[in-house]
Amino acid sequence: MPRRKAAEVHSLLEALISKREQEISDIEQMVERYERRLRLEEQAYRSMSTLRRILSGKKPDHHLALEYIHYVKKPMEKVRMLRLEVANYQAMLAGNIPADVTALNT
Repeated sequence: MPRRKAAEVHSLLEALISKREQEISDIEQMVERYERRLRLEEQAYRSMSTLRRILSGKKPDHHLALEYIHYVKKPMEKVRMLRLEVANYQAMLAGNIPADVTALNT
């Protein structure tokens, strides 16, 4: 019975690790898309004539700062937390940390 429980915990840990790694990948792709879009907008703005630049205007710096916090900083903080979680799960798989089923559900 204990061997079966250990196998269940092992498969649960592997599933959690793959799920968290997928979340990390999704967040990083979202950040890359935002940064690419920002570069393209900046490039388009720079290629405009002076008159069009004056008429179109540019986002205020504080809007850009808020966008950066929303689209880059907070998601990357979440990525750091997920990476710590994955490292913790991998340590449990390696046997460095006892794998308690109740601890995994938090």
